[in-house]
Amino acid sequence: MVIRFLLLLLTGFLSTQIVAQTPFSEEIAKHRETYKNDLLTSKGSPLKSKEELSYLRFYEPDSTYRVVATVQLTPKAEPFEMPTYNGMTRPHVEYAVVSFVLNGKPQKLTLYRNLNLIRMPEYRDYLFLPFKDATSGFATYGGGRYLDFRMSDIKNGQLTIDFNKAYNPYCAFSEGYPCPIPPKNNVLTVPIEAGEKTYGKAH
Repeated sequence: MVIRFLLLLLTGFLSTQIVAQTPFSEEIAKHRETYKNDLLTSKGSPLKSKEELSYLRFYEPDSTYRVVATVQLTPKAEPFEMPTYNGMTRPHVEYAVVSFVLNGKPQKLTLYRNLNLIRMPEYRDYLFLPFKDATSGFATYGGGRYLDFRMSDIKNGQLTIDFNKAYNPYCAFSEGYPCPIPPKNNVLTVPIEAGEKTYGKAH
């Protein structure tokens, strides 16, 4: 009876774990489908067909890489020109520094505002987080990956950062795009094994 009880208890525990993970996995799956659709329909996208989309690769959803960060605004930051991979620059300004703990280690990254983009009403509150990590150039694109936020995502001085939603710049698929190069203060020494991987199409 004891063994049977323990087996039932274990089965119930595992079922609970599976149910608990399902909403998160479904959320990430839905986000990625939207991402793929945007790539296919956006003007200027380097990917034009469903066959090309089939080479997109991602890490399995992992809630470990969804973190709550403390936000420290930097209102006196000076605008600067952020270099891009095609040799051009784009005007940006630092908006805030976000601090968080990942796998037991404290980390910091900087949020930016694109000064050209915020002239458009729909992007006025847009925040940009470019970064590199220990997977860059190996499992993920060497030029880094991006995350996007809105100012309204910051609540009570905190921001939820989900690296499962990290995506590749257009430069990961084709050359010639003005993709911002992540600044040195946004290069993490830890691996971010979440989000989009290197494009899988053989060249």
